[in-house]
Amino acid sequence: MNKKQIIFSIIFTALGLLAFQISVNKIVGSGQSFTLFEFLGPVGGMFLGPVLGGISAFAVRALNVILFHQKLDLLSLIRFLPAMLAAVYFGLKTKKTAIIFPICIALFLLNPIGRQAWAYSFIWLIPFVATFFKNKLILNSLGATFTAHAVGSVIFLYTFGLTPAIWMSLIPVVFIERGVFTLGIWASTLAFKFVLEKIPYFKTELILNAGQSN
Repeated sequence: MNKKQIIFSIIFTALGLLAFQISVNKIVGSGQSFTLFEFLGPVGGMFLGPVLGGISAFAVRALNVILFHQKLDLLSLIRFLPAMLAAVYFGLKTKKTAIIFPICIALFLLNPIGRQAWAYSFIWLIPFVATFFKNKLILNSLGATFTAHAVGSVIFLYTFGLTPAIWMSLIPVVFIERGVFTLGIWASTLAFKFVLEKIPYFKTELILNAGQSN
């Protein structure tokens, strides 16, 4: 890691641990909640790249468990993967990341419960289309939060089940929830960019890069 990545990682870790302490919505069928880290988690992928971004999301979540003595049950372990993949998605420039959503739809429909709630999985056609416009920050944010949602939903389906009726009742909740998370990721990315540009080292780097591109 270079100096710029180390500075970002320190800020990201501190803010990430703080974000974990603020709940925003209950996860249906569990005793856990989504936190403000849903807004922040994918951002590491944008500034550190997909690999280090995924690792940073994992590291902050693991630190939160250790430092705050969080209960490490099955659901807690499951939630490591969606956050990591959301950061990887956010950091990758390629449109090939769109493959995530057809795979999740297929896995959802292969499940007997999922087949009865087929309309739920079709929500993921929205981020599938959005992936082809990843150059737009807001649409990349949408794809990132839906990556976490799609992967998390499939794992949750095969692990905990829930009834088809519950899955179907969640459809309007998903639209609102992921809409808020999309805006949160978008705003967090812009805020990080603004703050980093105020740090002399980053500002110098940006000036140098701008000079080299002319």
